[in-house]
Amino acid sequence: MEPQSRRAAARAVVAPAGGATRAPRGHRAGIRRRIAVGVPALVMLAVGLWGLDRGGMWRDEAVSLQVGRRTVPQIWLLLHDVDAVHGLYYLLVHAVLAVHPGEVVLRLPSVCAAAVTAALVAALGTRLARPRVGLWAGLLYAVAPMAGHYAQEGRSYALVAAGATGATLLLVRAVQRGSSCSWAAYGAVLGLTCWLHEFAVLLLCAHAGSLALARAGRRVWRGWGCAAGAVLVSLVPMVLVSRGQAAQVAWLRRPTAVTAEELLRWFLGPSGGVYAGCLGLASVGLAGLFGRRGEITLVGVALPLTVVPPALLMLASQASPLFVDRYVLYALSGAPLLVAAGAERLAGVVGRAAVDGRSGWRPLSQSPLVTLTGVLAIALSFVHQLPVLRADRDPATRPDDLGAVSRVVARELGPGDAVLFLPAHARNVALTYRGAFRGARDVLLVEPAAGSGTLYGREAGPREVRRRMERLDRVWVVADPGLLAGRWSPRRPVERAKLAVLRAEFTGRERVWRGGMVVRLYVRKPTRPRD
Repeated sequence: MEPQSRRAAARAVVAPAGGATRAPRGHRAGIRRRIAVGVPALVMLAVGLWGLDRGGMWRDEAVSLQVGRRTVPQIWLLLHDVDAVHGLYYLLVHAVLAVHPGEVVLRLPSVCAAAVTAALVAALGTRLARPRVGLWAGLLYAVAPMAGHYAQEGRSYALVAAGATGATLLLVRAVQRGSSCSWAAYGAVLGLTCWLHEFAVLLLCAHAGSLALARAGRRVWRGWGCAAGAVLVSLVPMVLVSRGQAAQVAWLRRPTAVTAEELLRWFLGPSGGVYAGCLGLASVGLAGLFGRRGEITLVGVALPLTVVPPALLMLASQASPLFVDRYVLYALSGAPLLVAAGAERLAGVVGRAAVDGRSGWRPLSQSPLVTLTGVLAIALSFVHQLPVLRADRDPATRPDDLGAVSRVVARELGPGDAVLFLPAHARNVALTYRGAFRGARDVLLVEPAAGSGTLYGREAGPREVRRRMERLDRVWVVADPGLLAGRWSPRRPVERAKLAVLRAEFTGRERVWRGGMVVRLYVRKPTRPRD
């Protein structure tokens, strides 16, 4: 057959009777799947990049920056003392900051991870339901204020969310395929995710719940059990080290029913109208919890993912407080899937009506208008929550703003001025914004942070503190305002000695309150003349 004849025959195969060329059905389905996964990723990327340069970091981000700028041996030395749970993240940040050591570059891995998570949420919805369900779920994740918040944090939580959602997708694939390679990939990704933050191990309980709801067979349970066992064994070194560093979370308090309600609002939408609508749709979606024996369903994956990790951490925190919402950010991935499942079920009920199409009668639920209606509703929810997202770009919404503090220091302190940090972790601002403190004397520092394997360096003991402060006539203090005001008392003797000397021998003068901290000049009190 001549080449032209072969091309004509090929066109005849794909051309419908009316003469118009139409792509094969499988090709069109592939395009819809790619759109369903790609669009949420692009939206999440845009939301994450919007206002990424806030002009300041808060204390946890500052730790990421100043630790990431250390050498690998110095990071390894630090992990023996504190922050072992963040060790893998610090090594990643070290590599990223080698390109450019700035706060925007620090946040870029989180932005990219959030975009990947939105795509993975969409992929879950597409695989377990249909492309439009995936599209809706991915977009809901992308416009969620909680996702947008941690997309702009220079910490590990967005990366943990991406790893956890990827592991969940691999679980679904392993259940459906049943191959040992699928289970190995699932275990590897989940193990790596747990090394980014050890509380991701609670995802194993969520996945066990999904398998129980699916009434999985012995072969599936065996594959999952081997993968889960490998993950747990790999975590033993981190658990042993982190147990000795538990004092780092001593500031946490027991979660209450109010804590759980607030977390649910952040998962579904903090504004009233969006929250009520999403809660209603998620409730409708619960009707699809069970499928055929051995079949894993969308709701059967989404519900345990949303509920189990936060619930377990809150229960454990009644005995030993460990709960912070960012520790279970990865559970947010399940909430949009629940809402999208409810919207799909509602569309199916309404779609029993029929509409006239060009090729005959078809259910309303199959119309592209249903997909567009869902996308429009998500766009309206985004507009409704836009004030929350916009406010989140303001550094003042963080617990503190070390960038603002550094600008005050750069303006007020001169070369040779003495500076004191109260408590010691206030030195974080000097370690992060080193240029603002150039020329100033850190009067109590004995050993620098990087060389001592600590976050903030080693200071002189209480007796040496008094001796060194006796030599000063004036000193600039960078301090926690609550500590200076007497609203709380330090536990460490060194901090109590600093505070006692300041109150007994110095008088506070100018005070500038910025970014949740106080920068204040203290001048020695005049000595009384003897009789």
